[in-house]
Amino acid sequence: MERLRALGISYELVEHAPAFTMDEYNALGFNPNDEICKNLFLRDYKGKRHMLVVLKGSKHADLRLIQAEVESSKLSFASDERLKKYLDVQKGSVSPFGLLFDTEAAVEVYFDEDLQNAPRLGFHPNDNTATVFLSFADVRRYIESTGHTLRFLRV
Repeated sequence: MERLRALGISYELVEHAPAFTMDEYNALGFNPNDEICKNLFLRDYKGKRHMLVVLKGSKHADLRLIQAEVESSKLSFASDERLKKYLDVQKGSVSPFGLLFDTEAAVEVYFDEDLQNAPRLGFHPNDNTATVFLSFADVRRYIESTGHTLRFLRV
């Protein structure tokens, strides 16, 4: 939150019961016009590439399709140890806000291209007991402020 304030980014923080899955999020009754994002932390077969993939919450995470889009070897979910090392988060709390801890910008960042048109996007603030809502433009500005480049996927 400090980084968002320092960048002059306006946001809304909503605290809630822990939400680990999209089903748990949907049960919280957020505004249907807000897009709660699905955040995947993936690695390639050899563990040399790490990717944060952000999708519309309603979309299925087809790893084969994502693999083709990012031109990678077989993708799988990164281990808890890799989550801690690169994003300093635990499973169930992955979000673009963790990029702050990837000071080497080793993690590749990919967004579902459909998210660009959403009025507001919702992400965990590195803790799954709250959601931060902000515009796509502000999420992009935050990501770029961490030294990462945002790329787009068609999924």
